[in-house]
Amino acid sequence: MSENVACDAVERLQRWADSGAYFAIVSRHRDQLTLALLTCSGGEEMGRITSADPAVAAWCANNDGARAEGY
Repeated sequence: MSENVACDAVERLQRWADSGAYFAIVSRHRDQLTLALLTCSGGEEMGRITSADPAVAAWCANNDGARAEGY
């Protein structure tokens, strides 16, 4: 994965969380994560990000407050 793609994914996640929305980890396969981008209510999936970049995994680990529970 190119550095720009990973940076874009982290920036997209940060903007998503800054707007009050949530994410959920829907799958982990080896080093790859698939994240669902959820509405502010946590009830509707609006998109997905799949990434094997460690920066995305680190962002998820450091932003637990934006993680939807029970998804």
